[in-house]
Amino acid sequence: MDFISTLGFTGTLIDLLRAAPQLVRLLRERKSFGVSVDTSGTSCVVSLGWTTYGIITDQIFVALASGAIASFFFIITVAALRLGRNVREFRVAPLWLIVLFSAVTFFGKNGLGLMLSISALISNVPQIRVAYKEENLSGLSLGTWLLTLSGGLVWLLYGILQNDLTIMVSTFFQSVTSGIIIALKLFKPTVVTPPSQELITD
Repeated sequence: MDFISTLGFTGTLIDLLRAAPQLVRLLRERKSFGVSVDTSGTSCVVSLGWTTYGIITDQIFVALASGAIASFFFIITVAALRLGRNVREFRVAPLWLIVLFSAVTFFGKNGLGLMLSISALISNVPQIRVAYKEENLSGLSLGTWLLTLSGGLVWLLYGILQNDLTIMVSTFFQSVTSGIIIALKLFKPTVVTPPSQELITD
C-alpha cells in the first residue's frame, strides 16, 4: 500500500469512528444540550454528496468513508431530536440537500465538487452557533470534534497529494471550523441553567 492509499485508509478509519463518541454520549447521557441537529442533518446530506462524488471520480476511499458517516449522522440526528432538540432548528440541511442534488443533476461532477468544497463550512456553522449561544454544552462530544479535526487534516494532505482542489478546500474548512468548536467546548465558561432554558429556541 503506497502513502496515498495509506492516507485514504486512515481518513476512512477516522471518518468511520468520528461520529461514534457523539452517538455514545447521546445514548449514555440521555441529553442533547449543545448539539446542533442542523449540523448533524447537514453532515448526513453532505456525506451522501461525498459518496456520490467518490463514486463518479473513482475514489473508493472517499465513497466508503462518506457512506458510512452519513449513516452515523442520520442516527445522531434522530437521537438528538428524541432527546429534546427541535425540528424547527433545521435551516441549512433541507436547503443544502436541494443545492447538492441540483448541482450534480445540472452540472455533474464539477458542479457537485464546487458545492462540496464549501460544504464543511456550511454544515459546521450551525454547530458553532449553538455552541456559542447555549450555556450548557454537556451533550456535545469533544471526542467527535477532535476526530473530525484529525480526519480533516488527513484528508487535506490526501487532497494535496491527489491534486484534488475540492477535497483540499473542503477539508481546510472542516479543520478550521472543527478547531473553533473544540475551542468553544474547552474554553467557554459553562453556566448551568434550568433545563427549559438550555436549548436555543430562535
